[in-house]
Amino acid sequence: MKHWLHPDMREATRLTRAGRLTEATALLQRLLRSGTAMPAAPGTDGEAADPPAADGPPVIDGEAEVIEPSGEPTAPRPSPDAMRDDPIRLRVPKALRGFLERINRIGTGAGEGSPSEPPGTRARDTVQDEGRFLTGSYGNDAGSRAYKLYVPSGYRGQALPLVVMLHGCTQSPDDFAAGTRMNALAEEQGCFVVYPAQAASANASKCWNWFRPEDQRRGRGEPSLIAGITRQIMRDYTVDPRRVYVAGLSAGGAAAAIMGAAYPDLYAAIGVHSGLACGAASDLPSAFAAMRGGAIAAGRRSDGAWEPRRIVPAIVFHGGQDTTVHPCNGEQVIAQSTSSEIIGLATRVERGQVPGGHAYSRILHTDASGVAVFERWVVHGAGHAWSGGSPAGTYTDPRGPDAAREMLRFFLEHPHPIAARPIQS
Repeated sequence: MKHWLHPDMREATRLTRAGRLTEATALLQRLLRSGTAMPAAPGTDGEAADPPAADGPPVIDGEAEVIEPSGEPTAPRPSPDAMRDDPIRLRVPKALRGFLERINRIGTGAGEGSPSEPPGTRARDTVQDEGRFLTGSYGNDAGSRAYKLYVPSGYRGQALPLVVMLHGCTQSPDDFAAGTRMNALAEEQGCFVVYPAQAASANASKCWNWFRPEDQRRGRGEPSLIAGITRQIMRDYTVDPRRVYVAGLSAGGAAAAIMGAAYPDLYAAIGVHSGLACGAASDLPSAFAAMRGGAIAAGRRSDGAWEPRRIVPAIVFHGGQDTTVHPCNGEQVIAQSTSSEIIGLATRVERGQVPGGHAYSRILHTDASGVAVFERWVVHGAGHAWSGGSPAGTYTDPRGPDAAREMLRFFLEHPHPIAARPIQS
């Protein structure tokens, strides 16, 4: 009899043998939690999702879609009960047995463990390859949010860059870290990475509420919480204040655009993946209109909700076949700054192809010295997923160029031009 192993188990085996224990653990957690394949994102038939009928903050993003390296949809996952009852499926490599024995004891939410653990306390819900992945929380008058912080193994008190990563709807910090592989890059480059967690009490599907005016303003709502988490890390650790960045996916990408507009003195540059421009919506109907590719506010909002005080460099990724958030939104993130604030930028287009994967176009807007102030990557044939991500996380497409690596490269090329000074809320 030929014994077979579930595709996700095979991928977890590969990740384990490669020493990437964080991604292997996340993949096994998802496998044991799910009995069926992940549903495709709403809008894959060419129509955007309809607004939800339930009260409370709505879901303005798709359900998670996992794209395997082969390009085929994830095979249906057996339920945990079926796996326990099937001795063939439990014949896994020895290296994974320890994971399987304790996987149900490992938490999966961003807020699990003790949010009040002081800096330096290892989080109980994630296994790490090199550095430490810590759990914390921050609160102010707008509420509180948990977060996860990656501290690279080489940290000895020296000033390091900090990247703030904002997950998409239905995701968690652990999921987003596994899918983007940003922790591995931070270990390689010597960076802190913090992953704020949207609370289910604020949005039932854990979407950042980018479309609400109260969550688009400096010193208020969710922007004040994300900025507060950023500053808390800067107080607790030695962070280079000129190298603080924020990036996100989908609803998190829209929130990253807001943070760049609301806090240009805090963030040196932003990364927006499959997201929308700041001010693209002011309520639920306009949010769905913007997601479908309708009229988008490029430039300053007429109600004065935000006023850019400097040009914030931006790198944008968007799938050319994204039917959840229309690709024109990526253009608008760049147009928001270039339309009224900068003149004289030169534009050039570079094209490439990932071996065995997607083709892409890279549009660069460079200043007189040849430095790219803005980069926009269009991943041809890709949908609503993190380009070049790991199948250990949701919303990933391994066939695209590595968005996490390109974002970190762009960030480190753009330190804040203003000397560090106290930052007011």
